[in-house]
Amino acid sequence: MTSPSSPSAPSRPDLAAFPEPTLVPLGGVELEVFEAGRENAGRPVVLCHGWPELAYSWRHQVPALVAAGYHVIAPNQRGFGGSSRPTEVTDYDITHLTGDLVALLDHYGYEDAVFVGHDWGAMVVWGLAVLHPSRVDKVVALSLPYQERGERPWVEVMADVLGEDFYFVHLNRQPGVADAVLEADPARFLRNLYRTDLPPAAPPSGMMLIDVARQEAPLGEPLMSDDELAVFVSAFEASGFTAGLNWYRNLDRNWHLLAEVDPVVRRPALMVYGTRDTVARAPHLTTFVPDVDVVELDCGHWIQQELPEETTRAILTWLEQRDAG
Repeated sequence: MTSPSSPSAPSRPDLAAFPEPTLVPLGGVELEVFEAGRENAGRPVVLCHGWPELAYSWRHQVPALVAAGYHVIAPNQRGFGGSSRPTEVTDYDITHLTGDLVALLDHYGYEDAVFVGHDWGAMVVWGLAVLHPSRVDKVVALSLPYQERGERPWVEVMADVLGEDFYFVHLNRQPGVADAVLEADPARFLRNLYRTDLPPAAPPSGMMLIDVARQEAPLGEPLMSDDELAVFVSAFEASGFTAGLNWYRNLDRNWHLLAEVDPVVRRPALMVYGTRDTVARAPHLTTFVPDVDVVELDCGHWIQQELPEETTRAILTWLEQRDAG
């Protein structure tokens, strides 16, 4: 199922209308959770952001999901915003990240929910679907498709194929280097990263995130207003980037943790690709996610923020069709 769309200027939500956060204790950590639509109890949707994002990246979708009758639960996941930031790298592996989502369901009294994830949030939601399948009703993944495990650890393969400067490899083998560069000027890094309509460019010669952080002038067009960007800048100035980058530093640990797990996602899934996203598509998606529909939107990586109305429409249309079926 394909639904191409042309880019349009994102509608600007009222900053004051985004839900106020609540700190939810989950046994060892606290998550800063933004909840809306409690009157729709019984139809939970959990929104899982990526990196370097926040629950606020779903600001366009929250009111529409509530209006459609859903109870929306959008956490700042561990390491982000006002949520707990454990110090050990291993506290950010797939077991801990999916465990937080299970504990969140328990807190709200739900057996399962629709889980929507973008970027790293999609990785966690895919992991949840294989580690805790009974807690997942449906999966919606934006940008990042299901990653098949393969015969060798992921970072090891990336190093061989893409080199030591590929950002996944660099973050694992030179810990602390990128963190320091990003934290030297969070505002510049985020301003340079959150862009759309980027001009064609040759592959970077160095570590991409460091290059972006040191870039004097941003390319393309801004993804969001100054006020919206300020929400992200303020949060990362307070938290730093290390906790979020520790998600990357568990990739090979995750590979080992998933060794004995059934790799097939046996829940209905929607995969939303941006046609101009640089994240690679999954060549064997239906092998591992047999009950999957695919939507394409004419945008880059920041799908739900670049094309908010089209993204929301794709999600709600799919959920309605699946519920009717």
